[in-house]
Amino acid sequence: MRILFVGDVVAEAGRRVLKEGLRVLRESLRPDVIVANGENSARGHGLTPQCADRIFAAGADVITSGNHVWDRREVQRLLDDDPRVLRPANYPDPAPGGGVYVLDHAAAGPLAVINLMGRLFMADVDDPFRAIDEILDEIDGRARLVLVDFHAEATSEKIAFGWHVDGRVTAVVGTHTHVPTADERVLPGGTAYITDVGMTGPYDSVIGVDKQAVIERFRTQRPVRFTPAEGDARLCGVLIVADPETGRAASIERVQWPSRESS
Repeated sequence: MRILFVGDVVAEAGRRVLKEGLRVLRESLRPDVIVANGENSARGHGLTPQCADRIFAAGADVITSGNHVWDRREVQRLLDDDPRVLRPANYPDPAPGGGVYVLDHAAAGPLAVINLMGRLFMADVDDPFRAIDEILDEIDGRARLVLVDFHAEATSEKIAFGWHVDGRVTAVVGTHTHVPTADERVLPGGTAYITDVGMTGPYDSVIGVDKQAVIERFRTQRPVRFTPAEGDARLCGVLIVADPETGRAASIERVQWPSRESS
């Protein structure tokens, strides 16, 4: 099973480079399944049904999210109507939608996609460590392949979570900080791990936002209107190769399109 996970899609630039990039990467990487985090796809904040349609049309099979999932009112109906669109499973009940989706691949069998959110420097959600234990008990026997999008701020929390589930899930991919890390590896138990896959959007920016506005905010500490940037759009993510019989990952590789060398 070849799983391509695409980092946070940011605004129009992100949606555009996602469509262009997946057209190329589907040929070169030959992914069986594509999962994309879409929580910033609507003008840099939140997810709408229209943005979800564009992400699916570009080639994604499942959309995950994070702390910005509630930024658009329309998302509540989307979460209830389409189980392929996930919000973090550890939001306190009651919350619209769900945080787990089991995709049945014709050749490789079922893949469970789980969306969770960290707690350090984030919203006050339920414990993700306990949540993953409960979820894995619930889906036991339904899917050997398990991909977790862990949407969190703190590097320490992400790494601790990776070790917590090593050998029990196929992959843990970190999202939220929009900056790709260089620590991708397969842990001893067979779980592919990376602290953050980076964003899919404008890198001539400050994590997707117009850089001059952010600089002014830091210099003056006064309210400044943040708008999405446009330049240097890149798709960032990871390709995970896993054995559907064991659920163990064989490799994890960072993906960037276009690469810095070709841009």
